[in-house]
Amino acid sequence: MATLQEIVYTSSNATRNDIEAVVARYPWWSAARLRLFRTDRESCDANTRLVAELHPLGAIERHTIDIAKLTMLTTEDRIDKFLNLDNYRIVAEEGDAEDVSEVNFGDDDEMVSEELAEIYLNQGLYDQAIDTYRKLSLLNSEKSIYFAGLIAKIEEKQVKN
Repeated sequence: MATLQEIVYTSSNATRNDIEAVVARYPWWSAARLRLFRTDRESCDANTRLVAELHPLGAIERHTIDIAKLTMLTTEDRIDKFLNLDNYRIVAEEGDAEDVSEVNFGDDDEMVSEELAEIYLNQGLYDQAIDTYRKLSLLNSEKSIYFAGLIAKIEEKQVKN
C-alpha cells in the first residue's frame, strides 16, 4: 500500500476508497479533502466541498506535467552542453589565423574618428591622439575650437609627464 503522502499528493492511481480512508482517519487534513474533491467532485460530502473550496490551492486546477517538454533541449542547450561537457573550445588550426598585428593602415582620413583619438589617449599614445584630433579639426571645421582645446589639454598632460 502507498504511503499517506503518496496517496494525497503524488499517486495518480490512488483509488477513491484509499483517499476516503485517509479523510476518515484524518478529518482535519485539508489536503486529503482537496484530493478527494479533485478526484470525484460530484460524490463529495458538504464538509469536503467546503474545505476544498476554502483551501488556498482549491482554485488551482491540477494539470499533468509533460516530462518530455520539460527535459527537451533546444539547439543552443545542446551546443552549450557539448562545449561544457569536456571543456571543448573552438580553436583555429595552425596556419589558418591571419596575423593582423603588423598591418599598417597608413594615413587614411577615413580611419579618423573621435573614438580612435580617445583610444590613443587612454593608451598613453599622446602624439597619435594629437595627430588624430588635428585631422578631425581639418575635417570638421565647426568643431575645430573644441578639438584645439583637447589638443591643448593633451599637450599640457605631456609636459607634466
